[in-house]
Amino acid sequence: MIRGLVAVACLAAVLAAAVLWFLTAPAVPAIALEPHSSNLDNGREMFFAGGCSSCHAVPRQKDSTRLGGGLALNSPFGKFYVPNISSDPHDGIGGWSEVDFIAAMTLGVSPQDEHLYPAFPYTSYHNITQNDLRDLFAYLKTLPPVAGKVRDHDLRFPFNIRRMVGLWKLLFFDSTPLKPDASQSAQWNRGSYLANGPGHCAECHSPRNIFGAVIERLRFTGGPSPDGQGGVPNITQYSLKDWSAKDIAGTLADGVTPDAGLVGGNMIEVVGNTSKLTAGDRDAIAVYIKSLPAVQGRTQKK
Repeated sequence: MIRGLVAVACLAAVLAAAVLWFLTAPAVPAIALEPHSSNLDNGREMFFAGGCSSCHAVPRQKDSTRLGGGLALNSPFGKFYVPNISSDPHDGIGGWSEVDFIAAMTLGVSPQDEHLYPAFPYTSYHNITQNDLRDLFAYLKTLPPVAGKVRDHDLRFPFNIRRMVGLWKLLFFDSTPLKPDASQSAQWNRGSYLANGPGHCAECHSPRNIFGAVIERLRFTGGPSPDGQGGVPNITQYSLKDWSAKDIAGTLADGVTPDAGLVGGNMIEVVGNTSKLTAGDRDAIAVYIKSLPAVQGRTQKK
């Protein structure tokens, strides 16, 4: 009797493991690409909107076009090392196809059919349109190749089992792209797109659950700093009620706040990127941010 129960339990465990292995497999549906003429100016705009150089530029050097990676990112799960995304064909993404790039950016799957950890914010980048991604990819290919592989991530068990990212995606990743809101203006929709897509503002400006997923009901209400130093502020109207859209756009342009202060922490690098956007795109982001309803969030005190 006991031997039979043990056998059934073992079989159930094997079947459960097989189902889990199947469900967590990286999946990339066929990606159809229509003819497209790359717009490098738009690719540059996406590059700065996405803040690509802030993470992927080689640390401790001033050239933001040297995207050889290597930056260490601390997290509750261990340390991530940002990869080389330069045009180098061996160590970077110079050997990738457009489909490879789109799959990585929108589905978090590498050309080697491995899950990418969501420390890379494909949870926001999946909102970027296919044409904008193709323009970004074309722009990245104009930047200099940088030789050198980046070391592997240093993650604790079980987070170092990459296949388990597939389970995380099943629980927390909705790859449905952002849709325009017909009730809002074209400017608001552009700002929403930039903030929730390439700008990935919520990735830093939101608290996360114990599994590292953004808590949607507290989106944009602030959270701990990615580098562990201090916190990232609430950018809903709970904290920015006294800021005008013009104030927000101005801060994105020069880093000066309405009270004549200066942004600090990682926001310094963000402004380094947003200052290079067109004034129209900064204004659009500002209009969208100004529209966010007031939510206190976890990081605020009454």
